Amino acid sequence: MPVTVVRFNLVDPDGTPESLADRYGAAVEMAKYCDGAGVNSIQTEEHHGADNNWIPSPFHFAGAVFGATRTIAVTVSAIIGPLHDPLRIAEEIAVLDLISKGRLVTVAGIGYRPAEYEAFGVEWGRRGKLQDQLLETLLKAWTGEPFDYQGRTVRVTPRPYTQPNPLLLVGGSSQAAARRAARLGLPFFPSAHMPELEAYYKAKLEEYGTEGWTMMPAKETPLLHLSEDPDHTWATYGKHFLHEAQMYASWGSKDIKSAVRSHATTVAELREEGVYRILTPDECVDFANNSDDPMTSLVLHPLCGGMPIDEGWRSLHLLAESVLPRLTG
Repeated sequence: MPVTVVRFNLVDPDGTPESLADRYGAAVEMAKYCDGAGVNSIQTEEHHGADNNWIPSPFHFAGAVFGATRTIAVTVSAIIGPLHDPLRIAEEIAVLDLISKGRLVTVAGIGYRPAEYEAFGVEWGRRGKLQDQLLETLLKAWTGEPFDYQGRTVRVTPRPYTQPNPLLLVGGSSQAAARRAARLGLPFFPSAHMPELEAYYKAKLEEYGTEGWTMMPAKETPLLHLSEDPDHTWATYGKHFLHEAQMYASWGSKDIKSAVRSHATTVAELREEGVYRILTPDECVDFANNSDDPMTSLVLHPLCGGMPIDEGWRSLHLLAESVLPRLTG
């Protein structure tokens, strides 16, 4: 059976403090609904200073979800590692791991927007070294034992629930990211389907004498919305998908690979492209059950691009009531 993920980045280009509060509250309620519906994971992420209010604080959102749920995982994919204080983030992840009893999954990337580094006063050219420092510090901190940190002895408490450490993956689309993961014996999460990078990672594991595994995205990882009438939904709400697709694409470069990068300039092009897909429940079941890719996942994006909350709920109910009970495997 494919893994089922519901994604929230809380984007709303026209958001006000009042409407954003409603959107955040709705996302937590949706996560609570997913907890009893068979969804495997809630996914959220981190971006800063976005004009469309992209969520900048995924761990706070994860905490709210954990408070409202009992079994569902939350995947933060990804944090921008070099922007975080290593000791502080070690504490935050440890506490969330305790609250959730091991339901937090953290993917650490280095980001791809120099503007975010500038906003935090972090040197873009040092991002690789800062990422190394973050990951190394997290692994030491979660032992609960004193260790040397920048010339002083420190200790991070409490120890996390998950031993030897909370689930931490290294994300990226470069050989440097794969090398970093292999050296530290951490799982690797490529940002797109890249078998050649997985092979490089495995070779580096052998070279370093470490152990690890890859969470490889499927060849196709479309962002889904469910509707009984896709033509009507594209005509009515296509602008929300296009807004998010164009915003995300504007941040990238030719060197950055992503499973959900779009090149569309119109709603019609976006629909034809297939990165964002509006499917009927029957089409969604066929997509999931007939895929020959063992990594196939269903990624529902119910509040995409400022989608009205009511429409998001309609999509989510179709997933829970008309799709999940019919999945096989």
